[in-house]
Amino acid sequence: MEIPPQLRCLFSGTVEERADSYVIEVPADEIQLNNVRLDKSYRVGILPETTQSNGGDNETQPRHERDHAAPTPPVDEGETRTVEIEDIGDQGDGVTRVERGFVVIVPETEQGERVVVEVTDVRENVAFATVVDRVSYYQFSVIWSKFVTS
Repeated sequence: MEIPPQLRCLFSGTVEERADSYVIEVPADEIQLNNVRLDKSYRVGILPETTQSNGGDNETQPRHERDHAAPTPPVDEGETRTVEIEDIGDQGDGVTRVERGFVVIVPETEQGERVVVEVTDVRENVAFATVVDRVSYYQFSVIWSKFVTS
């Protein structure tokens, strides 16, 4: 399955009936990560959860309640990436997202700017990076097309 780069969060949950509608609860940690905001509308896709039956009660719980270990961040300290700054955060720093919507904060950047960054600090829910190089739109398109076709 292809995962779009706009993905803000991915979690497992159960559909519940409430009055005249159906509800899927979003885990609180997704809201706290600023990947999902209360004042925005989002597209929601529902996929069947693929689990192997072991006869236990385990399968009826949402995956976020079953999994004890959180996924590791998709970036490492010292890693360089070419990214596009998607937004400006509350402190004025650039914000970009990488795999699984993982947030990387990049100071001294502007929204829409394409930069090569070096990851300087990785935490559980966010990473911080510094600008190594500023990339023109043409350079970014060439880099992106190589990444997509690889």
